[in-house]
Amino acid sequence: MKKHCITVIQLLLLSICCAQPAPSPYGALPTERQLRWHEQLEMYGLVHFSPTTYQRKQWGYGDADPAIFHPQKFDADQIAKAAAAAGLKGIILVAKHHDGFCLWPTKTTPYNISKSPWKNGKGDMVKEFMLAAQKNGLKYGLYLSAWDRNYPDYGQPKYAEAYREQLTELMTGYGPLFTSWHDGANGGDGHYGGANEKRIIDRGSYYAWEEKTWPLVRKYQPMAMIFSDIGLDMRWAGNEKGILPETSWATFTPLAEKGEKIAPGQVNSSENLTGTRNGKFWIPAECDFPLRVEWFYNPDHDITVKTPQQLFDIYLTSVGRGGAFDIGLSPNLDGLLPERDAQSLAGFGKKLNATFGVNLANGAVATATNIRGKSEKYGPALIFDTDRYSYYASDDDVLSPALTITLKGEKTFDIIRLRENIKLGQRLDSVRIDIWRNGEWSRLAAATSIGATRLIKLATPVTAHKLRVQLFAPVPPALSDFALFKEAQLKFEFTGPAVIEKVKLKAQEYKILSPSGVENAFDNNPATFTAVNNKEGVVLEIKGPVKGLTYLPRQDGQKEGIPTKYTILISNDNVKWSTAASGEFSNIINNPVEQTVYFKQMVNARYLKFIATETNIKELTIAEIALFR
Repeated sequence: MKKHCITVIQLLLLSICCAQPAPSPYGALPTERQLRWHEQLEMYGLVHFSPTTYQRKQWGYGDADPAIFHPQKFDADQIAKAAAAAGLKGIILVAKHHDGFCLWPTKTTPYNISKSPWKNGKGDMVKEFMLAAQKNGLKYGLYLSAWDRNYPDYGQPKYAEAYREQLTELMTGYGPLFTSWHDGANGGDGHYGGANEKRIIDRGSYYAWEEKTWPLVRKYQPMAMIFSDIGLDMRWAGNEKGILPETSWATFTPLAEKGEKIAPGQVNSSENLTGTRNGKFWIPAECDFPLRVEWFYNPDHDITVKTPQQLFDIYLTSVGRGGAFDIGLSPNLDGLLPERDAQSLAGFGKKLNATFGVNLANGAVATATNIRGKSEKYGPALIFDTDRYSYYASDDDVLSPALTITLKGEKTFDIIRLRENIKLGQRLDSVRIDIWRNGEWSRLAAATSIGATRLIKLATPVTAHKLRVQLFAPVPPALSDFALFKEAQLKFEFTGPAVIEKVKLKAQEYKILSPSGVENAFDNNPATFTAVNNKEGVVLEIKGPVKGLTYLPRQDGQKEGIPTKYTILISNDNVKWSTAASGEFSNIINNPVEQTVYFKQMVNARYLKFIATETNIKELTIAEIALFR
């Protein structure tokens, strides 16, 4: 008996001594706050609401009277409930946008909520959103624009100090925050206390981001993810469409690491999209996009509210490619999320639940061509559990193992989910998935950049009983999840009052006078565009009164010739001209959507001229121009 016990102990010791150690971590690794973000916050909303809402603008100039900000039915809970119904896990409030108006009673500037008639100047909208988020089980984040078009001392050291004071107020007064959000809009035209001038700052040094500003977030909110265009904890995806490319790595090397001073706005848009394979840091992408065509509410944009299907498609190209889904929500003049917007969010939430509520790989069995140390600790069965960090792994010298997965009966699916144990880094270069059909293996799908979550959407559903997953990596892979789903097809229609669309002039109701060769600007084809001298502009002869003009910038992803400022002139003789409208197309570079210009009164002139007064080259590029009544 004694000898038998010694033998068992020896075997146990031998097993322990010979057990294969865990794979060594590979490349850049996520921090603890980034792990929580991946686990808990794959979807959230970004709420834009300020006096800009009442001006039908996207960037306020900083000159709006606080008296216009008086949402008679404001209800933060209604907005938070709509967000929760969509399956969002958090909301970020734009506490101050570029117009400089603060939604809390800050001590740093009189241009704040206390000067508005809302709640007789006694309200705190930042607090109300915080309470609504907590009530609806949402995490809370705050956005504080660094640019302030109202502050008289913007551009001077005094404002930089005030900005840090504002950040400190927000970081210390509103509970735990999951993010502190900072974008790259800095410097330009503004009210600036009545100066009405253009002020340019050195974005790399003015705010002392690394030395003084971001350390405040780390001090007061150590678990808050810092969003910045150039990447700190998470990076901008490089567009405002919610889309990452097929290959998008969580690892990233910011421009600042290539010799440039770190600051929001210094964007390498190509690598912001794709990430950097074997990049220096773990900086995953956040995909921000508005539910409507633009960020602030405009009644003209009711027709542009994205449908649940459109939101689902964006989910696949954001969360499904390792990033986060950050949707812009825009309360209306009453301070409520419009019913059309709420309907879409609810429909999206139902579609997500119906699609991902049943994992068709449950009950499956997997075998592997190699198992690390032949140990169940790294066995293929672990890809079916719900632990993101239990994983299948191969031996150190096996870099392309294959898993054969036998499903519990035939299953019909069109979405495949894969995950890596990202605590060990982003290891997989690619995967290939085959289907057993007619007695042989045939290619079904392939993907790169797996990371925290990868959703592969098949063009059409397939039915299978057995699949094979081939893994390719420079080090032993660590696959933690394999799941199958079938996209739910749910009926959806907007209900309520019909949306009134703009009535655009027909071709016979206007004539192009100059310049020649601009037919592409009037062909109703957004994919084509034309270029004209931006001083000459486009001159039209029109028949009958017009209410406004729409301009669509080029849609090919390039930015040359897109105007940020414009002037529209009118004339009755094509000689003497007067101004019908002028202004800026704010945010048009990052969000190149159709811009609408309303005239202050109906225009009855015979001639109209559209001129770009500010572009980045000498030409104005136009995808489409239209007049409407």
